[in-house]
Amino acid sequence: MYLLPKVLSKAIRKGRLTLHGPGGETHVFGAEPGPEVTIRVHDASFDWKIALNPELRAAEAFMDGVLTVEDGPEGGSAWDLLEIFFLNKREFDLSPGQIAIKAWEKAIRRALQHNRLAQSRRNVAHHYDLGNDFYRKWLCGDMQYSCAYYPSGDETLEEAQLLKKRHIAAKLRVEPGMKVLDIGCGWGGLGLYLAAVTGAEVTGVTLSTEQLAIARARAEAAGLSDRCRFELIDYREVEGSFDRVVSVGMLEHVGVGHLQEYFLKVRDRLAPEGLALIHSISTKAPPGITGPFLRKYIFPGGYAPSGSEAMLAVERSGLWMLDTEVWRVHYATTLRDWRMRFQAVRPEVEAMYDERFARMFEFYLAACDGAFRYGSSNVMQWMLGRERDAAPLHRNWIAPRSARLAAREAETDAVARIEAATRAAFGEAEAPGGAGLRVVS
Repeated sequence: MYLLPKVLSKAIRKGRLTLHGPGGETHVFGAEPGPEVTIRVHDASFDWKIALNPELRAAEAFMDGVLTVEDGPEGGSAWDLLEIFFLNKREFDLSPGQIAIKAWEKAIRRALQHNRLAQSRRNVAHHYDLGNDFYRKWLCGDMQYSCAYYPSGDETLEEAQLLKKRHIAAKLRVEPGMKVLDIGCGWGGLGLYLAAVTGAEVTGVTLSTEQLAIARARAEAAGLSDRCRFELIDYREVEGSFDRVVSVGMLEHVGVGHLQEYFLKVRDRLAPEGLALIHSISTKAPPGITGPFLRKYIFPGGYAPSGSEAMLAVERSGLWMLDTEVWRVHYATTLRDWRMRFQAVRPEVEAMYDERFARMFEFYLAACDGAFRYGSSNVMQWMLGRERDAAPLHRNWIAPRSARLAAREAETDAVARIEAATRAAFGEAEAPGGAGLRVVS
């Protein structure tokens, strides 16, 4: 091997990486303190293939077993490999091949994210219709598949996901009887919470047939179908007026060329005195691109917009920016918890799909964890309104409302009822291992 050792010798500064090549050769890189990781390459052709597209080819080599991690802090996982990569990412990004590839992808990024209605449905199905039983194995009991909220940092995943829903409901000041639109409702957890705890009338929309089936079954089992309805429809096709619009983890699937269209739709669906809360992955960096591995294997058409891109679309929509909250490492903690749960059920995932799929998904969760823990990724919550005084002129309302919502959860036993409804929707007598919502204050 020649090219790979040459790149690694220049890039690896922090930590210690030991590389065993297919011909029995061994190379050691790095001198500064950091994780110690050992990898092995089993195919000599990987030496030149990785130069064609380093990020994509490295991921595919891990998926195919061409590159294996033999030792590291986690015993030889994708995280071991990717943590040492992220710690030295700046040096990797300065390689000539990586610079050329990113320049080309930025030039054509609008074409890569041209999410027409039909294409959006296919993109959603690619990831979210993998099967409800698959996601049930490692997500929290409420099937939340977005950034959780860890205000103290030591919450369990269930606690953090419940705190997220409560925080959103408090910020939006949702009252009984209000009409709420949930764009990208997933398996319905947030909508069910708003209906059960605040007494709102919720309409959730999704493009995933798998998610829709569970969301509707949960609403039926919880006795909430009369005020929590879920529809298989694109956000661009929604009609009507709503007191509140909420969208968690949906903006990332819109595409850079459709940001303006998205915020105009939020504006048009919002009542004059209404509030909207958009919860999205973003970045502290300038506008960029979606990595080739994520784009090809995980989220085709997906893109997390920079703050400047999102704000330009908001400004052009005529909406007021009423509040901005930056969640920094909350998603890294969420992804850490997901990774641990996924690894715990890894044999079941391999039996359900195959080893290559399991390695792909492991790599995806680890790569995203690294992006939020060491990279420039973060999560933003933007609160928008058609009028500048749609929300109070301070943020002091959030904590008292959160406390009232916590009390309401306990009074109505809403969390336990939704948990029971979820088990019924999946045909379970008991909650799966490690799952189960907990009421926290």
